[in-house]
Amino acid sequence: MDEPHIMLIKERHRRVLEQINAATLRSKREVGAVHLVAVTKSQPLAVVLAAISAGLTTLGENYAEEAINKISSGEITGVEWHMIGHVQSRKAEAVAQYFTMMHSLDSVRLAARLDRFCGELNRKLPVLLEINVSGEETKFGFPAWDEKNWSDLNPVVDQIMSFPHLLIVGLMTMPPYFDDPEKTRTYFKRLVHFQDYLRKHHPQREWNELSMGTSADYIPAIEEGATTVRLGQALFGPRIN
Repeated sequence: MDEPHIMLIKERHRRVLEQINAATLRSKREVGAVHLVAVTKSQPLAVVLAAISAGLTTLGENYAEEAINKISSGEITGVEWHMIGHVQSRKAEAVAQYFTMMHSLDSVRLAARLDRFCGELNRKLPVLLEINVSGEETKFGFPAWDEKNWSDLNPVVDQIMSFPHLLIVGLMTMPPYFDDPEKTRTYFKRLVHFQDYLRKHHPQREWNELSMGTSADYIPAIEEGATTVRLGQALFGPRIN
């Protein structure tokens, strides 16, 4: 990728960091408390290399095969790869092998397979439980949109915590899309409330990480407590399909 494109990504990165830092301060936290994952889904290798040149060190992918193709190029070094998309159980081995962290653990079956493959690799994989706080059928994640049913998830959480090669470190969610990002606050607040519930009922884990907020709504997400935001278009512009 030529220098003008690299400089464009650098400038977008700079503006995004300014907005992240300002929102972090408004949430009464210190600058640096919010981690940026650059979503490289559908972006060609040249864009990924430009992102690294611009100072981005954590890359998020929705599909294991796409990430593996980029990793296998041999041109990308010094970055972490985070799985942020839905993973079919048959792809668990690839996630265990290639990814530093998983944001989208959404079933006990997948957890069991990840644990098995991580055991074979003698590693412990940090994971976030994906939580559906909206009730949308198109969203993946454990159902937590109705507080009255939260207790139903306690046995599920206990079972996942029992897997020795998985380390639950927090939660992830994807709220509905709105033209007005302020409308997402309800869903971010609900995830924070569920986080408090889990801290009370499952104190064996700290539940500190909240992966919530995309290019469309990362400002209110941070103001409501996000520790990680997943940004693609804000850094790279519209995706290349």
